[in-house]
Amino acid sequence: MPDVPATEHTLEQTEVTTDATRRTFVALGIGALGACYAGLIGYPVYQYLATPARKAAAQGAVTQAVLDGADKLPPGSSLMFKFGTTPAMLIHHRDGSWVALGAVCTHLACTVSYEPEQSRIYCACHGGVYDPKTGQNVAGPPPKPLTRYSVEVQDGRIVVTKA
Repeated sequence: MPDVPATEHTLEQTEVTTDATRRTFVALGIGALGACYAGLIGYPVYQYLATPARKAAAQGAVTQAVLDGADKLPPGSSLMFKFGTTPAMLIHHRDGSWVALGAVCTHLACTVSYEPEQSRIYCACHGGVYDPKTGQNVAGPPPKPLTRYSVEVQDGRIVVTKA
């Protein structure tokens, strides 16, 4: 008879240990699922919030763009290019002068285009108009002029730098 109580005690102890192990496993599983869920939600939020800072750092790192062969651009035409991460345009005016301007409208950040026949830079989003020689806002809703860059014509290439 002394063996029976020891056996019962061992069975109870085994059941308690098994229940504790199951509880721990379920708790760890729920914790892991919660961590995965938090990561799935948190990572896109982090990317959304970090992107403006990353773009600003990348844009600040670029100080010049070299456009090989752009000196052959015919007068009265333009060339779109990237200055860092943003679009820009190089305009060769009919009088032989060169102008480089940012191609992002200062109203709602749409890309603008050069219209040589009307001698203007036009934003099709809301009808913004800019002067192609200076980048000044002439008509429409744009609140500020376009970003202006310095242009230097060198041997067979054009170097555009921050003004």
